[in-house]
Amino acid sequence: MNTITRLFDFPYYQLEKYNLSKALITKYDGKWVATSTKEYIEKANQISRGLLKLGVKPNDKIAIISTNNRTEWNIVDIGVLQIAAQNVPIYPTISQEDYEYVLNHSESVYCFVSDNDVLQKVKNIKDNVPSLKEVYSFNDIEGCNSWNTVLDLGKDDSTQEEVERLMASVKEDDLATLIYTSGTTGRPKGVMLSHKNIVSNAINSATRFPELEGEIKALSFLPVCHIYERMLMYLYQYRGIGIYFAESLETISDNLKEIKPDIMTAVPRLLEKVYDKIIAKGTDLTGIKKKLFFWAVDLGLQYEPYEANGWWYEKKLGIAKKLIFSKWQEALGGNLKVIASGSAALQSRLARVFNAADIRVMEGYGLTETSPVVSVNDIRNKGFKIGTVGKVIPNTEVKIAEDGEILVKGPQVMIGYYKDEEKSNEVLKNGYFHTGDIGEIDSEGFLRITDRKKEMFKTSGGKYVAPQVIENTMKQSRFIEQIMVIGDGEKMPAAFIQPNFEFVKDWALRKGITIGTTNQEIINQQVVIDRFQEEVDIHNEKFGKWERIKRFELTPDEWSIEAEHLTPTMKLKRRVIKVKYQDLYSKIYG
Repeated sequence: MNTITRLFDFPYYQLEKYNLSKALITKYDGKWVATSTKEYIEKANQISRGLLKLGVKPNDKIAIISTNNRTEWNIVDIGVLQIAAQNVPIYPTISQEDYEYVLNHSESVYCFVSDNDVLQKVKNIKDNVPSLKEVYSFNDIEGCNSWNTVLDLGKDDSTQEEVERLMASVKEDDLATLIYTSGTTGRPKGVMLSHKNIVSNAINSATRFPELEGEIKALSFLPVCHIYERMLMYLYQYRGIGIYFAESLETISDNLKEIKPDIMTAVPRLLEKVYDKIIAKGTDLTGIKKKLFFWAVDLGLQYEPYEANGWWYEKKLGIAKKLIFSKWQEALGGNLKVIASGSAALQSRLARVFNAADIRVMEGYGLTETSPVVSVNDIRNKGFKIGTVGKVIPNTEVKIAEDGEILVKGPQVMIGYYKDEEKSNEVLKNGYFHTGDIGEIDSEGFLRITDRKKEMFKTSGGKYVAPQVIENTMKQSRFIEQIMVIGDGEKMPAAFIQPNFEFVKDWALRKGITIGTTNQEIINQQVVIDRFQEEVDIHNEKFGKWERIKRFELTPDEWSIEAEHLTPTMKLKRRVIKVKYQDLYSKIYG
């Protein structure tokens, strides 16, 4: 069993090569519970047999909606795929209407949920989804079938031959999963990914991960319904890495200390939060300790890989690592060899400061439609360059169209959008996938993303503005939690800003200023508005006159996924935000 061509081949490969006693590890009632490779496969087979008893046929769709990543998810995933059915993961945080749309559009016949919150949302719309026969839950919930009932149905192994016959019938080009992208505009699109799409991506991406010896641990917490974390799950299985599932985003720092992982993934938003927390701790220091702390941070912000800054810089950096940065590493468990960052643009300052601290944040690039990785940085063999998303992975071709759009060809490019030939044909042309991103490849082969084609806009003066670049720069201010640049067709760019209310309160306390207690009171204070103006002015300096933010309005709400300001991967829902703050928009543009 050397060749892996289908997703369910990964656990069998792991059994043969590594046979882990701890393959998947989840925390239940305060205890970490490990599932071995052998048990993982046995349970997946039970699920396969149970689903066959329930009448599941090849090409049936099975939905999984889980609030947290957990062992059960992977078992059901393999169990579904082995019998030539398809797994439809759904973001837990999307609206009830979107649940209804995705379940109907995919014609899912069964649905596995993690907990009561998700169950209630499914229950509310179940009557509107004629294809859906039954819902099973991972947690024990009164009045809901447990996923154990499916496992129990599969205890009788007399149908195992049937499972194996179905496994043998699955070809690498067959559909494996439908992933509905939470578009920043309109209805979610169902991305059709084949076994080959994701298998090839996991194996080709694995070449960029350092070879780690011994008992290697990964911490998994980015939603596994997202193709990025999911592909990495298969990569971890391929590399014999034990996968520990974080309990939640809130417990992440505790989990890091308990598990001491070697590897994890992150989105820039999380790294921004980690950095802000570290800086806040430094700000609380006094005297020489505080001076040393910020000396180290300033040094880190000048970091260049491969000792490009010369021996004197490296000597100082060595001192900073001993005195300051070693504590940062301890806070992340002390063993992290690499953090793979993806899904949105990483600010260069974060790449610099974390790498200066020997916390190897390696940024990559990809889309759901490319399963997802197209390129990724790698510290080895001069494969890392700050401000880029690395070099293209093996067996993948990237070319830049005349208008700057990034076009991709390779085994990871999706089959198309489910039940939507028109949209598929729009993006799959002449053998290339058209990403909608603008970028360039430098002389050394590093890919740089400059903006989203769809998000760039023109002011009424005919000047192009790339909002993401401006937003990422402005978010370096500790006062600014979220920002959206507006001005399509208007005479000048402007912005909606969500303040970092916690930081603003601390600032007012330090300065002895009274600013009120509610968010609404805070944003109405002239002294607060003036302070934000200072921040905007500082960062505006980095841009051309036509790109500078001329006016802004502060919002009292904290932008969130639940309130629909953000997609589940923390990207701005630009259309929704613009509608929400129509009154502020009118105030700015009159």
